[in-house]
Amino acid sequence: MRTRDTFDVMCSTAAVVADAVAVGCGFLLAVWLRFFAGWIPLRHERIPPLSLYLYGAGVGTVLFLLIFRSLGLYTRPQTGSFSDRIPRLIRATGWGLLLATALAFAIRTEPPYSRVVAAISFLTVAGLVLLERWILFRIEWNLARHREEVNRVVVLGTDAIAAHIKQALKNEPTLRSRVVAFLRCSAAPPVTEIPAELVRGSVDDLPGFIERGEVDQVIMADITLPNQRLAEIMLLCERNLVSFQMVPDLFGLLTQKVRMTMVGDIPLLGISKWPLDYFWNRVFKRTEDIVAALWGLLVAAPVIGMAAMLIKRESPGPVFFRQERCGEGGRCFTIYKLRTMAVDAEAETGPVWAQPDDPRRTRVGAFLRRHSLDELPQFWNVLRGDMSLVGPRPERPHFVEQFKEDISRYMWRHVSKPGITGWAQVNGLRGNTDIRDRIQYDLYYLENWSLALDFKIILKTFFARQNAY
Repeated sequence: MRTRDTFDVMCSTAAVVADAVAVGCGFLLAVWLRFFAGWIPLRHERIPPLSLYLYGAGVGTVLFLLIFRSLGLYTRPQTGSFSDRIPRLIRATGWGLLLATALAFAIRTEPPYSRVVAAISFLTVAGLVLLERWILFRIEWNLARHREEVNRVVVLGTDAIAAHIKQALKNEPTLRSRVVAFLRCSAAPPVTEIPAELVRGSVDDLPGFIERGEVDQVIMADITLPNQRLAEIMLLCERNLVSFQMVPDLFGLLTQKVRMTMVGDIPLLGISKWPLDYFWNRVFKRTEDIVAALWGLLVAAPVIGMAAMLIKRESPGPVFFRQERCGEGGRCFTIYKLRTMAVDAEAETGPVWAQPDDPRRTRVGAFLRRHSLDELPQFWNVLRGDMSLVGPRPERPHFVEQFKEDISRYMWRHVSKPGITGWAQVNGLRGNTDIRDRIQYDLYYLENWSLALDFKIILKTFFARQNAY
């Protein structure tokens, strides 16, 4: 069991205090902008007593803290990058603002709360909370890096998954964990990534580590052990208050949540619905797509016009490139892009992946691809309903036919509309990268979809340049 000390408690307490300050200041900043900055005419409104808004800010702050706590924002340790936390922060802030606004207008005061203040507070509170949480994340992350690693981990297994666990724990300093031993579960030699000095016996030696008090957590990486042996290890850890966790085979097991239904008195296990299987989620996402596509086409029009002139000037042929892609349900549609290669670039080779420094690209095309500007016409595909703003990238039918036979669960990425950008792309998995890794990211997105996650991916898209060729 992870050794308890004051660090996590201090970080959680600091988060509560910092959130309270950020939320309270956000409300008061909205009041100042409305009544005292002089930027917005008062018209028929008069300056209210400040005590009214001080009281409202206090009640709103308490409401926010309760919502943040219910969403687990004060649980420590927390893992992942700051961008991983943005969806929950946005969701918590949104709920807090909606409930605080509803409460403010439900309570009759004289004078009544200003609607303009309520509207401004959506920006000021959200902005200050995100800024405060980013600063807190950096401080907590750096403090954790320099504190003692109090959680001692024994990994059962010496394969590639076991080696990856060691690196993953090292990349999460807030866990303050270190691998003290790898124990063999089979006769296969350890992978080269595991230091020889850390291979300290076999799984039969685990009781000795526990008796000597040398382990706080056991992670099972090799799941090839017989079920009976696995149950014995779990009971051994339970009796000695040692945390036990197991890594599933990501390519052999389902990553989705499991749903149980009853048919009479017979329980049936199956795959849960995807979030976008629900009607209102599809309505929200389609609304997001239409608004974003209209705005995107308006903003992108000058860029597309300038690119069109440069494309025509450098090489003969059409400005736009049309290509058949597979979309939702495996149905094909025509995707639109700015042309970045010579006409008939695949006439001799047939369909092939783009490569770094691809000789088929034009000079203008290389620039457009590097900055993903060739994708701008796809806002029209989004408006037509062929694509979504965010989703798995659409693939060509030639490759779909190839991958669906060779790669497990590949076709699951077609349960929703493909996107201009996606979770795999903002994590560098684009172009000629491992399709299996891409599928894992695509399925994670589809299984965990939310408007907040879409917003996070859109923000990361502006800074994603890896493998853009």
